[in-house]
Amino acid sequence: MKRILFVCTGNTCRSPMAEAMLRELAARNGVSLEVRSAGVSTVNGLPVSPHAAETLRRKGIAHTGQSQSLTGDAIGWADLILTMTSGHKRGLLQWFPQAVEKTHTLMEYVNQDETVIEHIHELEQLYSEMHVKQALGQQLSAAERSRLLALEREIPSFDIADPYGGPLDLYRSCANEIERALLKLLDKLRQE
Repeated sequence: MKRILFVCTGNTCRSPMAEAMLRELAARNGVSLEVRSAGVSTVNGLPVSPHAAETLRRKGIAHTGQSQSLTGDAIGWADLILTMTSGHKRGLLQWFPQAVEKTHTLMEYVNQDETVIEHIHELEQLYSEMHVKQALGQQLSAAERSRLLALEREIPSFDIADPYGGPLDLYRSCANEIERALLKLLDKLRQE
C-alpha cells in the first residue's frame, strides 16, 4: 500500500484538503492508499480552516484531522511526498535531503511533459549542489548559477496558491485545482 504525505505551510488549508480528497477519491476508485498531511510552519493541533472545512463539506467529504508539523518520522513513513509549492519542496529538502527522490510538488508530479521533467531533475541537482557548497562555505560556479537561473525561468510554476485568509470562493477554486491534479495522480498510481 502506497503511503502519500501532502505538505503545505500551516496544514490547515491546502494539504488537509488534498489529504481528505485523495482519501475519498481513492476509496471511490478502489485504490489502496494511506494518506497524511503536514505543515512546514505550524504547530500540532490546529483545526482545519473554516473555509477549507466548508469546501470539503460541499464536496461531501469529511475531514476530522488537526494540523501536524512536518517531522522526520513523517518523512520516513511516506513513500511519496507531494508539496503544494516549490518553496515547500525546497525547504523540506533543506531539512531532509534524504527525501529528494520521493519529494515533488503535486503539480509537477502529475505533469506529463518529459522535457519539463528532465529540467526539474537538473534543477534539483543544482539546488542540491548549491546547498552542499553553501554548507562547505563555497559557491556555485558562474556557469552553474547561470544554468540554475535559466532553468528557473524555463520551468512553469507548479505552485498551488495559498487561499489562507481569502473568501470561500478562493478555497473552492483551490480545492478544484487540487482535485484535478489528484485525478491525474490516481491515474498515474494505477499505472505503476
